[in-house]
Amino acid sequence: MVRLPVGGDQEASIDGEIPISRGGKGARPRPPQPRIDLKMKTAPSHPEGATTEDATGTELSQRELKAEALIRRHKRNMRKAAAEGFLAGVCAMLRPGDLVMDCGANMGVVTTVLAATGADVIAYEPDPFAFATLQDRFSDFPNVTLVQAAVGVGSGTVKLMRADNFEANPTGASVKSTILDGGRRIDAENSVEVPLIDFPGLVWEMVAQRGGIAFVKMDIEGAELEILERMDAEDLFQHVRCLVAETHERKFRDLRDRYKAIRESFATKYPSGRVNLDWI
Repeated sequence: MVRLPVGGDQEASIDGEIPISRGGKGARPRPPQPRIDLKMKTAPSHPEGATTEDATGTELSQRELKAEALIRRHKRNMRKAAAEGFLAGVCAMLRPGDLVMDCGANMGVVTTVLAATGADVIAYEPDPFAFATLQDRFSDFPNVTLVQAAVGVGSGTVKLMRADNFEANPTGASVKSTILDGGRRIDAENSVEVPLIDFPGLVWEMVAQRGGIAFVKMDIEGAELEILERMDAEDLFQHVRCLVAETHERKFRDLRDRYKAIRESFATKYPSGRVNLDWI
């Protein structure tokens, strides 16, 4: 049984052998708010002289490919700026004692920003390479708890598969590690077994202990889909003040219909300031 601090004299528990790392003890420092600069994942470029087809099956020239790449890059830069602005607004409202859950913390870029608010931050990261960086980075943060585990629906252990360029660039590629089969540019043979935490069950437990969750950030390479569907079915969003998630339709083609369905459904059920699926 693992105990997680949830504020005051209360604790929440997670069954299983899950590595937990807590920062130093003592008064909670409130360091200057760091500059928000979210890292973007880039798609592979097309080689010189290559042609491809668009959604209608029309062959595109190299010039057209470059133009489309520039348009995609511009749109992605706009989404990045919007995400940074949204996070800045969230952090302006977080206070010491609020509960924040960073799912898919990776190297801790967002965790650092959240920790600076003084809120209690629980950061979940399954990849051993990235988790080692988190341990080094947050060893002196008393309000940050690190959990080396994947989040999903269900509990136990699961295979974490890495990107096909992980060996060449583990720092950049670790952000793409996933527990879902069928992902684009994923090497299923390069995998490690990691603990799996049932996230909807964890939310219920935290709600019982704390009364609610201030903020959830979710960037978990496809595993967000089933979690979001389950949270919607169990009406869990009423207990979360704000949730942002990056969705991964481009990475998992077979799941695109389900992603489309939740986007359409959530757009009518939840304000975008409450459940935001355009994180990057």
